[in-house]
Amino acid sequence: MSNEFNGLNVIVTGAGSGIGLAVAKKLKSEGATVFGFDIDKGSMDGAATYIECDVGDTASVAAAVARVKEQVSTIDILANNAGIGAVGSVLDATDDEWARLFNINVAGIARVSAAVHPLLLQSKNPAIVNTCSIAATVGLPKRAVYSASKGAVMSLTLAMAADFVKQGIRVNCVNPGTADTPWVGRLLAAASDPVAERKALEARQPMGRLVSADEVANAILYLASPQQSSTTGTVLAVDGGMDGLRLPH
Repeated sequence: MSNEFNGLNVIVTGAGSGIGLAVAKKLKSEGATVFGFDIDKGSMDGAATYIECDVGDTASVAAAVARVKEQVSTIDILANNAGIGAVGSVLDATDDEWARLFNINVAGIARVSAAVHPLLLQSKNPAIVNTCSIAATVGLPKRAVYSASKGAVMSLTLAMAADFVKQGIRVNCVNPGTADTPWVGRLLAAASDPVAERKALEARQPMGRLVSADEVANAILYLASPQQSSTTGTVLAVDGGMDGLRLPH
C-alpha cells in the first residue's frame, strides 16, 4: 500500500455500485476518508460514509455537502461518477430523456463541483476526476442521448480545467469503454438475446473483453493522485483499445 492517499478526504458520487464503488473501496484501502454520494447506499458499507444525494437536484447537493462540512473542512479529491444512460437513436429520444440525462450527467457534475469548490480550495493538492465515456469520442449505435451527454462531459472537463488551473485545482476525466458494471448488466438483461449481445459488446473492443470497474477505478486514482500534479485537462481512455486501434478482421 502506498501513502499517496493516506489522510486525504474524498467525495465519490455514484458510490453505491459499479465504478464509483470500486473507486471508494480503493481509496478507503489506501487510507483516505471517503464520503459516498448516491440516491441509495447500495454496497458502499465499509467503503464510504454514505450521504444521500441526488446530483440532479441543487438542494439535495447542497444538503449533502453541508453534511460533509460537519465532519471535515477540506476535500482533496472529488470523483464525479454518478450518471445514467439511455438507449436509442434521436428517433427514439424523448424530451424527458434529453432533459434528464443532461441534468444528471452534465449539470450534475457542475452542481457538485461548484458546491464542493470551497472545500477543494482548502486542499494542498485538490483534484476533480469526471467519469466520461468512450461514447464521447466514438460513434456508438443506439446511444444518441447518452453519447451527447458524455461529449458534453468531456468538454465540461476541459472548461473546468481551464477555469480552475490558476487556483491549483486539477480537473481530468476518464473515458471507459464498455465496462462490466450493473448498468451494463441491466442493458444486457433487457436485450432479446443477452448472450449474443454480450459477445457483440466484447468483440467491438480490440482486447476482446469488457473493461472491469477496477481498471477504470485505477485510472481515476492515477488522475486524482497528488503525484500527478502536472496532469490537468487530460482525457484518459480505458477502453481496450477501442478509440485508438483499427485491427484487421
